[in-house]
Amino acid sequence: MAELTRPIDPLDRLGRYIRQILPKNLFARALIIIVAPVLLSQSILSFIFIDRHWELVTRRFCNAVAGDISYVIAELDIGPGANNERIVVRARQSMQLAVSYQSGAELPPPVEVRYPILERVLRTELTRVVGLPVIIDAASDADDIHLAFDLGEGVLQVSLPLKRITTSTNELLFFWMVGLSVLLLTVAVLFLRNQIRPIVRLTEAAEAFGKGQPIGDFKPSGAREVRRAAAAFIAMRQRIERHLRQRTEMLAGISHDLRTPLTRMKLRLAMMGGGEDAEELTSDVVDLERMIEEFLAFARGQEGEQPAEVDVAALIGEAVTAANAGHRRAPVEMPVLETLTVMVRRQALKRCLTNLIDNAQRHAGHVRVSMGSSDRWIEIIVDDDGPGIPETRREDAFRPFVRLDAARSPTDAGVGLGLAIARDVARSHGGDIFLETAPMGGLRARIRLPA
Repeated sequence: MAELTRPIDPLDRLGRYIRQILPKNLFARALIIIVAPVLLSQSILSFIFIDRHWELVTRRFCNAVAGDISYVIAELDIGPGANNERIVVRARQSMQLAVSYQSGAELPPPVEVRYPILERVLRTELTRVVGLPVIIDAASDADDIHLAFDLGEGVLQVSLPLKRITTSTNELLFFWMVGLSVLLLTVAVLFLRNQIRPIVRLTEAAEAFGKGQPIGDFKPSGAREVRRAAAAFIAMRQRIERHLRQRTEMLAGISHDLRTPLTRMKLRLAMMGGGEDAEELTSDVVDLERMIEEFLAFARGQEGEQPAEVDVAALIGEAVTAANAGHRRAPVEMPVLETLTVMVRRQALKRCLTNLIDNAQRHAGHVRVSMGSSDRWIEIIVDDDGPGIPETRREDAFRPFVRLDAARSPTDAGVGLGLAIARDVARSHGGDIFLETAPMGGLRARIRLPA
């Protein structure tokens, strides 16, 4: 049976398209919400009111001109030897019309149209009121319109000022609308900036707190909803800081309580002298002390250390030098790295990198550390040629106290906190750690941090 496919809804497609073209930030979206109705209303008003109003006013002006010309033609004497001085003077003084009659002349050829709407309305009114063939010339003169009427035995030339059949109210109204729109949009932009600024400050404070950076004097501001969100963030930050403070104090007590009996045990073992049993107990005490240190380091995290400007290349060099000077036999190689300064917790990042290098040395014969950067991220890469970790179990490697000894060498295994501490450090800086297959055949640990 063929599988039935659900047809794509055109509205869903339109919605997806709109979401793709819409800006992603809140300020631009809010500005569109304000600008779009203003532009739409202005466009509709311009088309319905201005265009219709302009045509109506023009039609009335043209109708009045057509009425005056009709009166002049009715009073005009076109007979031989006729004297039309009186009507010519009256037309010039009372009607702003320059009139002249040419007996026996013919209509001139049509000329180029300069004002399509104006000339169309004027021709319509002249045809309706005067009812004579007419040639309209608005292109020869910038200030006047010239008309030629065929009276049968001659041509009546009529000139009138262009301003008599036009009005400046439409231009004034248009500029008022544009000016008012610009003013309103300017006020809207300033208002939106003031409303968006508290949200941006809250976002920056949340990101800084997530990265463990100092927030400074952050106070709720803006609209009521934004203030409530900021107050909730401050309360959450205080609860987290109180929890971390209590945990640190508790761990300090546990550390003191555990180290005291361990110290006594080491002293007693030293006083017992040599012997196979003493050596085994000493080794157990050392292992127990190392495990306690790792437990405390994992639980303590990066408490108390403040971010600072750090040269990551120099920090990698220190970690590689320390790794090559340690008890591990696997050499660590590092190419020449360019100086790159970022805001991080120096000791925490060094511990993260040291854990990854130590983990690679424990299971491989050769280790390589490199670094890359982009506009948004910097990456520290630790490659080895060991047996690697199966892809299905790479996330398990980051779980606390989980040891994948079956996947890698069972000798010299830790307590399963190295990768957990490393990822905790990376994520506290706003980044993460990814495990991949290395070009050397083993495991690649990639630390990604914000640039």
